[in-house]
Amino acid sequence: MSVPWLVYFLSLIAAAISTAATMPLWRRWCQKTGLMDEPGHRKIHSEPIALAGGLAVFTGILIPLLAAYVILSFEFPDASVSEKFHYGFGKRFDQLTAICGGALGMLILGWLDDKHELKPLLKFGGQLLIASATAFAGIRITLFVESSIFSYAITILWILTIVNAMNFLDNMNGLCAGLTAIAAAAFGAIAALRDQYLVSSFCWLISGAFLGFIPYNYPKASAFLGDAGSHLAGYLLAVIAILPHFYSASHPKKWAVLTPVIILAVPLFDITQVVLRRIKNRKPIYVGDNNHISHLLVKRGFSKPVATALIWCIALLSGLLGLILNII
Repeated sequence: MSVPWLVYFLSLIAAAISTAATMPLWRRWCQKTGLMDEPGHRKIHSEPIALAGGLAVFTGILIPLLAAYVILSFEFPDASVSEKFHYGFGKRFDQLTAICGGALGMLILGWLDDKHELKPLLKFGGQLLIASATAFAGIRITLFVESSIFSYAITILWILTIVNAMNFLDNMNGLCAGLTAIAAAAFGAIAALRDQYLVSSFCWLISGAFLGFIPYNYPKASAFLGDAGSHLAGYLLAVIAILPHFYSASHPKKWAVLTPVIILAVPLFDITQVVLRRIKNRKPIYVGDNNHISHLLVKRGFSKPVATALIWCIALLSGLLGLILNII
């Protein structure tokens, strides 16, 4: 028996409520500790904004996850559902622990950058360390290549790419959070179709947690994700793109392994064109500019909220395409 979609819906809602409910607490904490984004060069806000988003989102994921683990000590009305999750937690416990540890590591790294503006090389070194630890924990890409070196290398490269792509795209209210929520929902739907109930539930938790943040950030922001939030978003998307079985005996379509690239087409396209443009202009790739797809839409006359919404729509279409390719 498949896990009821009600479980996934509850995961989404629980995470959204947890993020929204804890956001005011984290915002006050940021105000007291000085974790604020001050007005300045290339910034459109005229007063300090709390960098509380990443902290609230992480809390929004962690609270329902811990609650689910406790609830599993009791029986579901449908005993088969309880058995499935008991089995899933037992089988995936080490991976789930590694993912939560890596997510916390990225959150702390981003928080340190928000607080102290880390040098690019130091920040990249932290990203590399966390990505490597994740790969060594057994969360790896294979792509039909019988080589452990290849598996480790491509996994680390993938995590680094998505983390920085989402970090780059956190340049307009609601953009990074919305893209993360959409992509996580797409991965969650695909995992549900494959009856990977624990992976799917985790994806829906991520989607819900970022959805719960959006009212505080779009269209007018009272809080930002900060580097802590964008690092967390990129890391979680990179990892949940690896977890589902896109190719299996029941779905023997090798091209299905391209699903993550399709679902994450927007951030992958953006980081590619931005890096190539900076190389062409002989500028450091880590120095920000206004050449992201969001900025290009604004230059064409769209307002910032409309530009964000248009990019959400493109991401939604790519997510639906990824889902369809895993159905046919």
